[in-house]
Amino acid sequence: MIQRLHLIVITALAAGALAACGEKPQTGAGIRGDAAPYAGTGSNFTEPGWKAGDKASWEAQLKARQQYGQNEYTRSQTK
Repeated sequence: MIQRLHLIVITALAAGALAACGEKPQTGAGIRGDAAPYAGTGSNFTEPGWKAGDKASWEAQLKARQQYGQNEYTRSQTK
């Protein structure tokens, strides 16, 4: 009787431990694309030359960042 009780308890604990390892369902909506990226976030921490809602200004800032900030050829200095 005691052995059977131990077996039931161990089986229940093992089943509980395995059930805790399951993945929760991901029901979040994710990234919403309802606003244009150049519309801004309303944050005060923006680039000084960029105006929120101005698509041409947004594209100019992206081009400048690509050319001068993220381009390793223009950032590296040859000596």
